[in-house]
Amino acid sequence: MIWNEHIECMNRDELREIQSKRLCETVERVYYNVPFYRKKMQELGLEPGDIKGIQDLSKLPFTTKQDLRDNYPFNLFAVPMSDIVRVHASSGTTGKPTVVGYTRRDLSSWSEVVARSLHCAGVGKNDRIQIAYGYGLFTGGLGIHYGAEKVGATVIPISGGNTKKQLNLMKDFESTVIACTPSYALYLAEAMEEQGIDRSKLKLKTGIFGAEPWTDNMRKEIESKLDIKAMDIYGLSEVMGPGVACECSYQNGLHISEDHFIPETIDSTTLKNVDKGSEGELVFTTITKEALPILRYRTRDLTVLNYDKCECGRTMVRMQKCRGRSDDMLIIRGVNVFPSQIESVLLEMSETKPHYLLIVDRKNNLDTLEIWVEVHEAFFSDEIRKLENLTKKITHEIQSTLGINVKVKLVEPKTIERSEGKAKRIVDRRNLV
Repeated sequence: MIWNEHIECMNRDELREIQSKRLCETVERVYYNVPFYRKKMQELGLEPGDIKGIQDLSKLPFTTKQDLRDNYPFNLFAVPMSDIVRVHASSGTTGKPTVVGYTRRDLSSWSEVVARSLHCAGVGKNDRIQIAYGYGLFTGGLGIHYGAEKVGATVIPISGGNTKKQLNLMKDFESTVIACTPSYALYLAEAMEEQGIDRSKLKLKTGIFGAEPWTDNMRKEIESKLDIKAMDIYGLSEVMGPGVACECSYQNGLHISEDHFIPETIDSTTLKNVDKGSEGELVFTTITKEALPILRYRTRDLTVLNYDKCECGRTMVRMQKCRGRSDDMLIIRGVNVFPSQIESVLLEMSETKPHYLLIVDRKNNLDTLEIWVEVHEAFFSDEIRKLENLTKKITHEIQSTLGINVKVKLVEPKTIERSEGKAKRIVDRRNLV
């Protein structure tokens, strides 16, 4: 199914004309309305008139997550607050939250690209979509919600968690589509089995999964256990939210709505564009957003772009499933985790040393994080109670910082391997690539 055949199957020359026109408009808008971009462009000796089309994209400055934090909360907005009808924000677990705003037209565009994504994944007006992504400042729940309504599907806005109720509603409301993280989908499958729910009695046929990395092997497991088609959806709040890209039934890359987002892939070190077909860091420029237009946003996600026409008929570029990150950020149960967050907690404690190891695993289909912490010689003790109390203290501090449950294991001084170069802080056993 193709939601907007005129755009999604457009000749690439026509698409390039649209992108060029919208890019020039965006550059002019940010130059005159966002001091941050005006300063960045002036530093490069650029004026809006220097950008005549998409061929000049690489002249423009990059934007990073830190830029959004530095301009917290609204300093990157290109319209007055009276035009902002909604804000979303990140959790702020790694620093100041990144805040994104939307005008009415932005929300309309968002619904449009999510509608395309859902149609791409085979979801139509006769479907009943159970949205188990979180609602609130996180973009997942509401993003899918309005796109699903635009498609005409029946929305079941249950939000995340409450597994027993999820399964009851899935049965009673005859949900045909589940939208959640892939790890939660597997958890639902296990819970279904434990509760003796007969899968064949359910109407479920499709899953829309995103917000965390997952592999093709995990896809096979989900499809086998839930007997559904498991589709990958991609998005990030800084660019729009879910719906930036989505798989079609051929599951051979995620179609990007290029009339709204221009993708590039760059070398993370040289910052130059990589050759077509080569892996690089994904960068997006938004060309229709009014509230928070963003130039060359570095996502840190690594992928390959494929400009060949898809078997489904769409001409929009496809991005491969992300193969990793260009930084050391971990995504655990949908939460961004940086080793530096843990290090800062340990550095504030006199009982520990800043030597630690993060063991990431996937058990019972849910991501787990175990943290090995080296105890200072002066505090290392044979007294079990003393060590238990220290473990509780560290666990509490780290959980408060990250916002997720972790397991802390204390180890003796000088146990964790030292490195003369970059310290190895992470052992990721999830085999996500």
